[in-house]
Amino acid sequence: MGVSSPRWRRRKTARPQEILEAALGCFAEKGFAASRMDDIAERAGVTKGTIYLYFENKDAVFKALVRESIGAQIAQVIESIRAYKGPSRELLRNAVTMIAHFAATSDRVVLPKIIVAEAGNFPELARFYRDEIIDKGLGAMTSVIARGVERGEFRDVNPDHVARMMIAPILLSIFWRTTFAQFDTEPYDYLAFLKSHLDILLRGIAADGDAS
Repeated sequence: MGVSSPRWRRRKTARPQEILEAALGCFAEKGFAASRMDDIAERAGVTKGTIYLYFENKDAVFKALVRESIGAQIAQVIESIRAYKGPSRELLRNAVTMIAHFAATSDRVVLPKIIVAEAGNFPELARFYRDEIIDKGLGAMTSVIARGVERGEFRDVNPDHVARMMIAPILLSIFWRTTFAQFDTEPYDYLAFLKSHLDILLRGIAADGDAS
């Protein structure tokens, strides 16, 4: 038997991503519970057995989607925080802007909606999302705010509370995009909304005399 062609090798390498894209479409249309591996296979143009070569089960497919999209975004934010040496105000602005852009533009934002909708029936997936995304994201934001307080750049605020306040409008944008945007009479500018939110928040936590 001859060596597989470069075209076949490229196809085999790309297949896991094609399966994930197909799964995303199924989950978005049907939800997690109603989506079957057969549905994902048909949408991806592969056999169900092929999916099992890459993913143990449907849970593993969903977790891979979360890790390669939202998880990768959170990891990028954390790395940028670790590497940044400048003012905490700009560090916070950069971190929130990265997350906000993802929330306003990525098709992966359907994933948190699915978690909220089906957490009662799939608590293990909810726990996974809490550990992989929520705790890491809130932890990163809390660390930036605590840094600013320690350096006298922010008022003496509770970093845990402010981190949640900071993330809440981003979550609103996600749930609006995935649930109510279909009824909007004109496209809503999520990036402008999140920019306004960030401006108000930074002014609110600025050290006395520094509301620039």
